[in-house]
Amino acid sequence: MSSDTHGASAITNSGLKQPYHLVDPSPWPLTGALGGGLTLFGIVIASHYHNYLPLIAGLVVVLATMFFWWRDVLRESRTAGLHSPVVRLGLRYGMMFFISSEVMFFVAFFWAFFHYALFPEHVLGVENPTWPPAGTLTFDPFHLPFLNTMILLLSGTTVTWAHHSIIEGKKSAAVWGLVLTVLLGLSFTTLQAIEYSEAPFKFAGGGIYSSTFFLATGFHGFHVIIGTLFLLVCTLRASAGQFTPQRHFGFEAAAWYWHFVDVVWLFLFICVYWWGHGVIVGE
Repeated sequence: MSSDTHGASAITNSGLKQPYHLVDPSPWPLTGALGGGLTLFGIVIASHYHNYLPLIAGLVVVLATMFFWWRDVLRESRTAGLHSPVVRLGLRYGMMFFISSEVMFFVAFFWAFFHYALFPEHVLGVENPTWPPAGTLTFDPFHLPFLNTMILLLSGTTVTWAHHSIIEGKKSAAVWGLVLTVLLGLSFTTLQAIEYSEAPFKFAGGGIYSSTFFLATGFHGFHVIIGTLFLLVCTLRASAGQFTPQRHFGFEAAAWYWHFVDVVWLFLFICVYWWGHGVIVGE
């Protein structure tokens, strides 16, 4: 990667004479691994000894790694010759495999939920077991959960609008589409935080229902936050004119990820909130 890309948005020439991209030596995979390990260690220490310093240090290392690593990736994307057609194809395959791994991640949560929902006798150990367990108060699926469903579906249309605007070379429309998508993502996260604050059950000591509920919906909420940050970076890049009708895979990857988040939420709403509700709060 050319050194004169530092601090500049202009495209420079990589000087490569072949279509493949040889990755420059980078410290970020190592620092990312160390930060992830320190974060996991910090979770254990915080849980047992209520000392949050290792956890905070691990999160700082992870966030710093993300910032500097993605900064280098953005510089790569502006270096002519590095992202050749073969490399861009590899990036697409890489994003597809990443989303596939995320699908299997959520399959595990749905598997756990349906295992206990369809065969509650495996865990409850009582006569005539029910799901949710007797006495469990659940959310009204057509209150905040339904509103959040509409918000995410609307955000899918705005991000698609931004995509078509980029393809058609309409910079202003693309930026507005991304801004609306980011605002909708922030709205979803805010409403989910309100929902959690009003939850009639807690993660700790709430039993198997609360565990599966908070793990599935909480990790989805975490993915929404990541996707919102992803799209925020794309908004800044689009406003800087870094996306063209021919070269905008950074945005495409963010859009794929966002649509994946939308689909997962639809399954969560239908299976966990709607099909899996018992005695609704307020009844």
